[in-house]
Amino acid sequence: MKKNTNANLPVLIFMLALLIIWQAGAMGMNAAYILPSPTQILVRLWELRKPLFTAHMPATMLCTGVGLAISVALGLLLAIVMDASPAAERMLYPLIIASQTIPTTALAPLFVLWFGYTIWSKVLVTVLITFFPIAMTVFDGFRSAKTDMVDMLRTFGAGRKEIFLKLKLPAALPYFFSAIKMAIPMSIIGAAIGEWLGAQAGLGYFSRRMMTQLDGAGVFAPIVLLSAVAMIAVGIVSWLEKKIVTWRSSL
Repeated sequence: MKKNTNANLPVLIFMLALLIIWQAGAMGMNAAYILPSPTQILVRLWELRKPLFTAHMPATMLCTGVGLAISVALGLLLAIVMDASPAAERMLYPLIIASQTIPTTALAPLFVLWFGYTIWSKVLVTVLITFFPIAMTVFDGFRSAKTDMVDMLRTFGAGRKEIFLKLKLPAALPYFFSAIKMAIPMSIIGAAIGEWLGAQAGLGYFSRRMMTQLDGAGVFAPIVLLSAVAMIAVGIVSWLEKKIVTWRSSL
């Protein structure tokens, strides 16, 4: 316990220093509608706790959860198909890369036109942003399995299914958790962007509404809340990774 505390001490000092600099800069500027101070944001977060926690946060979390689930399923499917078939890799890989060159802010209004202010317009934005790191990282995990190990399993009569389950899947598991840790913040960003550009509820929508009122602290309050949720979720995934990928600690 003492070792963990000592390891986290520089991080805490660094974060405290950043907050102090932010607080001093905001007080010196004295323009809360442009740069509110951390204390002003916390006070505003407390004042707005009822609409944020009862109406807008559940809407964003629902969109994030659905989008992340679809992204995980889609990313895993694409990674498995590309690993199983070189022809599929040649066809899908350029399309996956090209999908990330399309400006999300250009597509989000189209999604609103197609699906209205329903959850699916935001979910599509989330999926478009999130599935890429999952597909690419897990695919790299499958490819990380050593060729000599694959050849050895084949000499023992193992088929493609056995090689996948006994070698490639365990090799890709750490990559999968890394992908999830990247995808969680991106899914939250995707949901917030979708809500910012077209929604009737959600933390992104609420932040945009506060901007129209020149309420700087109100703009930052949902952002701080989203950041806290992302850090907690990534922390949970990291804990699960340590419990499941137990062989990493012995390497």
